[in-house]
Amino acid sequence: MRFTADPADTGQRIDQWLHAHLPDFSRSRIQEWIKSARVRVNGAAVKTSYTLRAADAVEVEPADPPPLNATAEDIPLRILYEDADVVAIDKPAGMVVHAGAGVHSGTLVNALLHRFATLSGVGGPLRPGIVHRLDRFTSGVLLVAKNDAAHQKLAAQFSGREIEKVYLALVHGTVKPETGRIERPIARDPVHRARMTARLAEGRAAWSEYRVLRRFPDFTLLEVRIGTGRTHQIRVHLASIRHPVVGDTLYGAPAQPLLGRYFLHAHRIRFHLPSGREMLIESPLPPDLEAWLGTL
Repeated sequence: MRFTADPADTGQRIDQWLHAHLPDFSRSRIQEWIKSARVRVNGAAVKTSYTLRAADAVEVEPADPPPLNATAEDIPLRILYEDADVVAIDKPAGMVVHAGAGVHSGTLVNALLHRFATLSGVGGPLRPGIVHRLDRFTSGVLLVAKNDAAHQKLAAQFSGREIEKVYLALVHGTVKPETGRIERPIARDPVHRARMTARLAEGRAAWSEYRVLRRFPDFTLLEVRIGTGRTHQIRVHLASIRHPVVGDTLYGAPAQPLLGRYFLHAHRIRFHLPSGREMLIESPLPPDLEAWLGTL
Protein backbone atom coordinates (compact mmCIF):
# COMPACT_ATOMS: atom_id res chain seq x y z
CA MET A 1 0.00 0.00 0.00
CA ARG A 2 1.26 3.46 -0.90
CA PHE A 3 0.23 6.87 0.43
CA THR A 4 1.43 10.43 -0.04
CA ALA A 5 1.27 12.97 2.77
CA ASP A 6 -0.56 16.21 2.03
CA PRO A 7 0.65 19.60 3.28
CA ALA A 8 -2.12 19.49 5.92
CA ASP A 9 -0.58 16.27 7.29
CA THR A 10 2.69 17.97 8.22
CA GLY A 11 3.63 17.38 11.87
CA GLN A 12 1.41 14.35 12.42
CA ARG A 13 2.95 11.21 13.94
CA ILE A 14 3.25 8.44 11.38
CA ASP A 15 1.44 5.87 13.57
CA GLN A 16 -1.53 8.16 14.20
CA TRP A 17 -1.73 9.19 10.55
CA LEU A 18 -1.67 5.60 9.32
CA HIS A 19 -4.31 4.59 11.86
CA ALA A 20 -6.59 7.29 10.43
CA HIS A 21 -5.95 5.97 6.90
CA LEU A 22 -6.22 2.30 7.88
CA PRO A 23 -9.05 2.22 10.45
CA ASP A 24 -9.48 -1.55 10.11
CA PHE A 25 -6.13 -2.04 11.88
CA SER A 26 -5.43 -1.15 15.51
CA ARG A 27 -2.85 1.49 16.32
CA SER A 28 -0.79 -1.07 18.27
CA ARG A 29 -0.78 -3.34 15.20
CA ILE A 30 0.42 -0.47 13.00
CA GLN A 31 3.12 0.35 15.57
CA GLU A 32 4.33 -3.25 15.34
CA TRP A 33 4.63 -2.87 11.56
CA ILE A 34 6.65 0.32 12.00
CA LYS A 35 9.00 -1.31 14.51
CA SER A 36 9.58 -4.26 12.19
CA ALA A 37 10.39 -1.94 9.24
CA ARG A 38 7.19 -2.80 7.37
CA VAL A 39 6.48 0.93 7.09
CA ARG A 40 8.92 3.02 5.06
CA VAL A 41 8.91 6.74 4.42
CA ASN A 42 10.72 7.88 1.26
CA GLY A 43 12.25 4.41 1.10
CA ALA A 44 13.62 4.35 4.66
CA ALA A 45 12.45 2.74 7.88
CA VAL A 46 11.27 5.18 10.58
CA LYS A 47 10.34 5.22 14.26
CA THR A 48 6.75 5.35 15.52
CA SER A 49 7.41 8.94 16.64
CA TYR A 50 8.35 10.11 13.12
CA THR A 51 6.44 13.25 12.12
CA LEU A 52 5.28 13.65 8.55
CA ARG A 53 6.32 16.26 6.03
CA ALA A 54 4.43 17.35 2.96
CA ALA A 55 4.86 14.97 -0.01
CA ASP A 56 6.33 12.15 2.12
CA ALA A 57 5.91 8.86 0.24
CA VAL A 58 4.69 6.20 2.68
CA GLU A 59 4.81 2.49 1.86
CA VAL A 60 3.12 -0.08 4.08
CA GLU A 61 3.65 -3.84 3.96
CA PRO A 62 1.05 -5.29 6.32
CA ALA A 63 2.02 -8.33 8.35
CA ASP A 64 -0.28 -11.25 8.93
CA PRO A 65 -1.97 -11.06 12.33
CA PRO A 66 -0.69 -13.39 15.05
CA PRO A 67 -2.47 -16.77 15.22
CA LEU A 68 -5.78 -16.81 17.07
CA ASN A 69 -4.65 -19.77 19.13
CA ALA A 70 -2.36 -19.44 22.12
CA THR A 71 0.75 -21.60 22.04
CA ALA A 72 2.51 -23.50 24.81
CA GLU A 73 5.66 -22.00 26.32
CA ASP A 74 7.91 -23.51 28.96
CA ILE A 75 7.42 -20.90 31.69
CA PRO A 76 7.70 -21.92 35.38
CA LEU A 77 4.52 -21.80 37.45
CA ARG A 78 4.00 -21.97 41.20
CA ILE A 79 0.98 -24.16 42.00
CA LEU A 80 -0.88 -23.49 45.24
CA TYR A 81 -3.56 -26.15 44.72
CA GLU A 82 -4.53 -28.66 42.04
CA ASP A 83 -7.16 -31.34 41.52
CA ALA A 84 -8.94 -32.82 38.50
CA ASP A 85 -11.06 -29.69 38.00
CA VAL A 86 -9.29 -26.63 39.37
CA VAL A 87 -5.79 -25.20 39.64
CA ALA A 88 -4.79 -22.27 41.85
CA ILE A 89 -1.76 -20.41 40.49
CA ASP A 90 0.49 -18.03 42.43
CA LYS A 91 0.82 -15.44 39.65
CA PRO A 92 3.99 -13.35 39.75
CA ALA A 93 3.91 -9.60 39.23
CA GLY A 94 4.68 -8.64 35.64
CA MET A 95 2.99 -11.65 34.04
CA VAL A 96 0.05 -10.89 31.75
CA VAL A 97 -2.83 -13.36 32.13
CA HIS A 98 -3.65 -13.74 28.42
CA ALA A 99 -2.69 -12.26 25.06
CA GLY A 100 -3.85 -8.78 24.16
CA ALA A 101 -2.71 -5.18 23.62
CA GLY A 102 0.38 -6.25 21.71
CA VAL A 103 1.37 -9.04 24.15
CA HIS A 104 1.30 -12.47 22.49
CA SER A 105 3.83 -14.50 24.46
CA GLY A 106 5.12 -14.94 27.99
CA THR A 107 1.58 -14.95 29.36
CA LEU A 108 0.00 -17.14 32.01
CA VAL A 109 -2.01 -18.86 29.27
CA ASN A 110 1.19 -19.77 27.41
CA ALA A 111 2.54 -21.30 30.63
CA LEU A 112 -0.71 -23.16 31.38
CA LEU A 113 -0.79 -24.77 27.94
CA HIS A 114 2.69 -26.17 28.51
CA ARG A 115 1.94 -27.42 32.03
CA PHE A 116 -1.55 -28.93 31.70
CA ALA A 117 -2.93 -31.42 29.19
CA THR A 118 -6.49 -30.08 29.34
CA LEU A 119 -8.02 -26.69 30.11
CA SER A 120 -11.55 -25.34 29.78
CA GLY A 121 -12.48 -23.87 26.42
CA VAL A 122 -15.35 -21.65 27.58
CA GLY A 123 -13.23 -18.49 27.28
CA GLY A 124 -12.21 -19.22 23.70
CA PRO A 125 -8.91 -20.26 22.09
CA LEU A 126 -6.95 -17.29 23.45
CA ARG A 127 -8.08 -17.75 27.05
CA PRO A 128 -8.14 -21.47 27.84
CA GLY A 129 -8.81 -22.11 31.52
CA ILE A 130 -9.13 -18.45 32.43
CA VAL A 131 -12.09 -17.77 34.74
CA HIS A 132 -10.97 -14.41 36.16
CA ARG A 133 -7.96 -12.10 35.85
CA LEU A 134 -5.42 -10.13 37.83
CA ASP A 135 -3.77 -6.97 36.53
CA ARG A 136 -0.30 -7.44 35.07
CA PHE A 137 1.58 -6.08 38.10
CA THR A 138 -0.74 -7.58 40.72
CA SER A 139 0.65 -10.80 42.16
CA GLY A 140 -1.14 -13.60 43.96
CA VAL A 141 -3.69 -16.36 43.78
CA LEU A 142 -5.64 -16.92 40.56
CA LEU A 143 -8.04 -19.77 39.77
CA VAL A 144 -7.90 -21.79 36.53
CA ALA A 145 -10.50 -24.30 35.28
CA LYS A 146 -9.34 -27.59 33.77
CA ASN A 147 -12.67 -28.38 32.10
CA ASP A 148 -15.81 -26.61 30.93
CA ALA A 149 -18.01 -27.88 33.76
CA ALA A 150 -15.61 -26.55 36.38
CA HIS A 151 -15.35 -23.26 34.50
CA GLN A 152 -19.11 -22.79 34.47
CA LYS A 153 -19.42 -23.54 38.20
CA LEU A 154 -16.62 -21.15 39.12
CA ALA A 155 -17.95 -18.45 36.79
CA ALA A 156 -21.39 -18.76 38.42
CA GLN A 157 -19.81 -18.16 41.83
CA PHE A 158 -17.95 -15.09 40.56
CA SER A 159 -21.03 -13.60 38.90
CA GLY A 160 -23.13 -14.41 41.96
CA ARG A 161 -20.55 -12.68 44.20
CA GLU A 162 -20.18 -15.85 46.23
CA ILE A 163 -16.38 -15.87 46.13
CA GLU A 164 -14.42 -14.05 48.83
CA LYS A 165 -11.39 -12.21 47.45
CA VAL A 166 -8.93 -10.60 49.85
CA TYR A 167 -5.93 -8.49 48.86
CA LEU A 168 -3.01 -6.85 50.65
CA ALA A 169 -2.26 -3.25 49.67
CA LEU A 170 0.23 -0.72 50.94
CA VAL A 171 -1.07 2.81 50.46
CA HIS A 172 0.26 6.30 50.87
CA GLY A 173 -0.70 8.31 53.94
CA THR A 174 -2.33 7.48 57.24
CA VAL A 175 -5.69 5.77 56.83
CA LYS A 176 -7.39 7.01 60.01
CA PRO A 177 -10.32 4.62 60.48
CA GLU A 178 -9.38 1.06 61.41
CA THR A 179 -11.99 -0.24 58.98
CA GLY A 180 -13.95 1.26 56.13
CA ARG A 181 -16.09 0.64 53.07
CA ILE A 182 -15.83 2.36 49.70
CA GLU A 183 -18.94 2.08 47.58
CA ARG A 184 -18.55 4.08 44.39
CA PRO A 185 -19.37 3.16 40.78
CA ILE A 186 -16.43 2.65 38.44
CA ALA A 187 -16.32 3.78 34.81
CA ARG A 188 -13.75 4.36 32.08
CA ASP A 189 -12.09 7.76 32.53
CA PRO A 190 -13.45 9.88 29.66
CA VAL A 191 -10.17 11.83 29.34
CA HIS A 192 -7.46 9.31 30.21
CA ARG A 193 -8.73 6.16 28.51
CA ALA A 194 -6.09 3.89 30.09
CA ARG A 195 -7.55 4.64 33.51
CA MET A 196 -10.78 3.94 35.31
CA THR A 197 -12.46 6.46 37.59
CA ALA A 198 -14.78 6.53 40.61
CA ARG A 199 -15.47 10.25 40.29
CA LEU A 200 -18.49 9.99 37.99
CA ALA A 201 -22.07 9.43 39.07
CA GLU A 202 -22.40 6.74 36.42
CA GLY A 203 -20.56 3.47 36.03
CA ARG A 204 -20.71 -0.12 37.25
CA ALA A 205 -21.55 -0.65 40.90
CA ALA A 206 -18.53 -1.58 43.02
CA TRP A 207 -17.65 -1.90 46.69
CA SER A 208 -14.43 -2.51 48.58
CA GLU A 209 -13.95 -2.98 52.33
CA TYR A 210 -10.63 -2.43 54.07
CA ARG A 211 -9.04 -3.14 57.43
CA VAL A 212 -5.80 -1.63 58.74
CA LEU A 213 -3.17 -4.30 59.37
CA ARG A 214 -0.15 -2.16 60.17
CA ARG A 215 0.86 1.48 60.22
CA PHE A 216 4.17 2.98 59.09
CA PRO A 217 5.36 6.57 58.90
CA ASP A 218 3.62 7.91 55.76
CA PHE A 219 2.18 4.50 54.75
CA THR A 220 -0.61 2.12 55.81
CA LEU A 221 -0.83 -1.63 55.11
CA LEU A 222 -4.41 -2.67 54.39
CA GLU A 223 -6.33 -5.89 53.95
CA VAL A 224 -8.93 -5.23 51.25
CA ARG A 225 -11.97 -7.39 50.50
CA ILE A 226 -13.89 -6.77 47.30
CA GLY A 227 -17.44 -7.83 46.56
CA THR A 228 -17.24 -6.93 42.88
CA GLY A 229 -14.46 -7.40 40.35
CA ARG A 230 -14.29 -4.23 38.28
CA THR A 231 -11.22 -3.27 36.26
CA HIS A 232 -8.57 -1.72 38.56
CA GLN A 233 -11.19 -1.69 41.34
CA ILE A 234 -8.95 -1.59 44.42
CA ARG A 235 -6.52 0.83 42.81
CA VAL A 236 -9.32 3.19 41.76
CA HIS A 237 -11.20 3.03 45.07
CA LEU A 238 -8.14 3.66 47.24
CA ALA A 239 -7.02 6.52 45.01
CA SER A 240 -10.52 8.00 45.30
CA ILE A 241 -10.06 8.42 49.08
CA ARG A 242 -6.61 9.97 48.51
CA HIS A 243 -4.65 6.91 49.55
CA PRO A 244 -3.25 5.54 46.26
CA VAL A 245 -1.50 2.19 46.22
CA VAL A 246 2.26 2.60 46.59
CA GLY A 247 3.95 2.59 43.19
CA ASP A 248 0.70 3.00 41.25
CA THR A 249 1.68 5.97 39.11
CA LEU A 250 -1.39 5.52 36.88
CA TYR A 251 -3.55 6.61 39.81
CA GLY A 252 -1.42 9.39 41.22
CA ALA A 253 1.20 7.68 43.38
CA PRO A 254 4.84 8.73 42.99
CA ALA A 255 7.16 6.29 41.24
CA GLN A 256 9.06 3.79 43.41
CA PRO A 257 12.09 2.70 41.34
CA LEU A 258 13.33 0.30 44.03
CA LEU A 259 9.95 -1.45 44.10
CA GLY A 260 9.45 -1.71 40.35
CA ARG A 261 5.70 -2.37 40.61
CA TYR A 262 2.70 -1.30 42.65
CA PHE A 263 2.14 -2.86 46.09
CA LEU A 264 -0.98 -4.96 45.53
CA HIS A 265 -1.21 -8.71 46.17
CA ALA A 266 -4.14 -11.15 45.83
CA HIS A 267 -3.65 -12.82 49.19
CA ARG A 268 -6.63 -15.09 49.74
CA ILE A 269 -9.60 -16.58 47.92
CA ARG A 270 -12.48 -18.60 49.35
CA PHE A 271 -14.76 -20.54 47.01
CA HIS A 272 -16.48 -23.90 46.49
CA LEU A 273 -14.93 -26.62 44.37
CA PRO A 274 -17.19 -28.20 41.72
CA SER A 275 -17.67 -31.04 44.21
CA GLY A 276 -19.28 -28.56 46.62
CA ARG A 277 -16.46 -28.56 49.18
CA GLU A 278 -15.43 -25.13 50.44
CA MET A 279 -11.82 -24.24 49.73
CA LEU A 280 -9.61 -21.48 51.14
CA ILE A 281 -6.34 -20.78 49.32
CA GLU A 282 -3.72 -18.26 50.39
CA SER A 283 -0.70 -16.80 48.65
CA PRO A 284 1.94 -15.39 51.00
CA LEU A 285 3.28 -11.90 50.44
CA PRO A 286 6.05 -12.28 47.82
CA PRO A 287 9.69 -11.62 48.77
CA ASP A 288 9.96 -8.33 46.86
CA LEU A 289 7.04 -6.83 48.79
CA GLU A 290 8.28 -8.24 52.11
CA ALA A 291 11.69 -6.73 51.44
CA TRP A 292 10.21 -3.34 50.59
CA LEU A 293 8.18 -3.34 53.81
CA GLY A 294 11.41 -4.05 55.65
CA THR A 295 12.85 -0.74 54.45
CA LEU A 296 10.08 1.33 56.06
